[in-house]
Amino acid sequence: MVLVLVLVVGGFVLFMFLILLAWFFGTYNVLVRMRNRVTNAWAQIDVQLKRRHDLIPNLVNTVKGYAKHEASTLEAVIKARNTAMTANGVGAQAAAEGELSGALSRLMVVVEQYPDLKANQNFMQVQEELTSTENRISFARQAYNDSVMEYNTKREMVPSNIVAGICKFDAKELFELKDEAEREAPEVKF
Repeated sequence: MVLVLVLVVGGFVLFMFLILLAWFFGTYNVLVRMRNRVTNAWAQIDVQLKRRHDLIPNLVNTVKGYAKHEASTLEAVIKARNTAMTANGVGAQAAAEGELSGALSRLMVVVEQYPDLKANQNFMQVQEELTSTENRISFARQAYNDSVMEYNTKREMVPSNIVAGICKFDAKELFELKDEAEREAPEVKF
């Protein structure tokens, strides 16, 4: 009788241990999948930012021929681009991209003073590409922030927060613009 009781209790304990182990591994795998989605979403932002950074020299070179005395504005755009290209981390990247957006806004104000430039085919093509890229960046940022929100929520919820704590699943940072000037889109007029 005692042996049967020991076997039943032992079997129950083993069953509960296996259930707990299955839950642990399942939760771990979900967190890994979500973390990888965040990494992928950041890579998509990075691709679009690279595209943006590659287009800016073309835009600046097109403007240079028309606006020779606007050197400080052109230099500010190039400096902001270089800073954005070397920024590391979500916060630093967001700040650098905000500065770049501001510099591009100032460049577009300069462009308004040159009607011939606005009609230039090369300028129009580069500006269209840049506008398209800005839209892609916006969508990629939204997808990244959605992935981060889902991941951070999952790692903070009970009981998955236990697995996240044990396995050191760190919180991810949202891609946020830090000040009001950065929140305004560059004004592009034709």
